[in-house]
Amino acid sequence: MKGTDEERSFFAPLVGDGRPLLLAMAGGLVFAGGFALFLAATGDLLPHDVHYLGMTADDLCGVAGCRIVDFMVHDRAAFGGTLSAIGVLYVWLTVFPLAGGEQWAWWTVLVTGVLGFLGFLAYLSYGYLDTWHGIGTLLLLPLYAVGLLRSRSLLTGPWRWRSLLAPGRWIADRDRIALGRAVLLFGAVATAGGGAAILRIGIGDTFVPEDLEFMGLSAAELRALNPRLVPLLAHDRAGFGSGVLTLGVTTTLCLWCGGLSRHLHQAVLVAGVVALTAALGVHFAVGYTDAWHLLPPLVAAVCLLIGGTLQHPGYRRDTTGLRDRRPSQR
Repeated sequence: MKGTDEERSFFAPLVGDGRPLLLAMAGGLVFAGGFALFLAATGDLLPHDVHYLGMTADDLCGVAGCRIVDFMVHDRAAFGGTLSAIGVLYVWLTVFPLAGGEQWAWWTVLVTGVLGFLGFLAYLSYGYLDTWHGIGTLLLLPLYAVGLLRSRSLLTGPWRWRSLLAPGRWIADRDRIALGRAVLLFGAVATAGGGAAILRIGIGDTFVPEDLEFMGLSAAELRALNPRLVPLLAHDRAGFGSGVLTLGVTTTLCLWCGGLSRHLHQAVLVAGVVALTAALGVHFAVGYTDAWHLLPPLVAAVCLLIGGTLQHPGYRRDTTGLRDRRPSQR
């Protein structure tokens, strides 16, 4: 027995069945999101941003009443909230359904993780390499890959594909729990669609008319000010869009496949509050309050409020797993 213990690897307990690595990756996302929020609050540019532009935040603040910096802050703060929200959902996926061997949870982490990591390629479409973001990606990628490979051993039983393609029993129940879930799903799908649209803008036109109106400059004037400014702003926009898309897809799969549980309800609410507080809060903080521009996050916030209220955690799944009712009825 002693010899067996002496032959144990130092790394094996740390890696375990892959879940410690996936939790570390999720924690890294939460930390990265918090760091992005902190930087946005300071209004400073990162060192490599300054090197790339040849301008500091103070230099940019001397143009258009500091609206260019405010625009960058608004994208980066919203991106930070999105990263932290994704991390929260990955924690839930790892601690609950994946720990129970549910195949859909493993595939959700795989699909959405690949989607999120591939979003890094969108940043290169304008020729700007965010070295800090690249380093962060390289640090998280091994945790993600090895964690997924190791956690394959947790999966039990076949994955019933048809159950994901057909309406679930929760739709037929037609109670307020099912309605709340449907509202949350609508918000999640709309979030994914909004993220895809933002990503397309980031790698295409970069700006919508409301952006240019807020900054008080045209795209041509921004390029004339500094030819590297638009690529930097496009990098921020593409990163934010990729994050929102990943968050929307992750939330949708969790709600669709994850059943009805108090812990899922709480995880979705925490993730939604974190992402939407950052997104809406920064818009009001910098004065970017165009109604049309704020409509998507406001719709998502209304869906979260209504859906979360209807799916009150006082309702719980009974032991048969067939219906949801109040604890007093058990």
